[in-house]
Amino acid sequence: MNLTSQTMDDMLVIRVEDSRIDAARAIQFKDKMRDLTQNDTPRILLDLSEVTFLDSSGLGAVVAVMKHLNPTRHLELCHLNSAVQKVFRLTRMDSVFTIHPDVPQAAARRQAT
Repeated sequence: MNLTSQTMDDMLVIRVEDSRIDAARAIQFKDKMRDLTQNDTPRILLDLSEVTFLDSSGLGAVVAVMKHLNPTRHLELCHLNSAVQKVFRLTRMDSVFTIHPDVPQAAARRQAT
């Protein structure tokens, strides 16, 4: 599981450089996310533009990362393809996470609020 990160103002953008977050990769995903989110950036934006498949274990890993964060920090998502977005919608996790179309719109939304 390859993840890259960059800081943009008050937001840490983490891009998943893998096509799947599934049972075989969930633990590795959680471990790498915990390593990358050790700083105090208040917003973490998870860019899923490369992810084409997310199963229940992958969804559980994303939720676990959110729960691991300090309550004052927020995990947001962007660039969900239709299959991944469907998983979030069917499980109603789309009401738990803030989901943005892309990174620029996520950054703009914060500036507007």
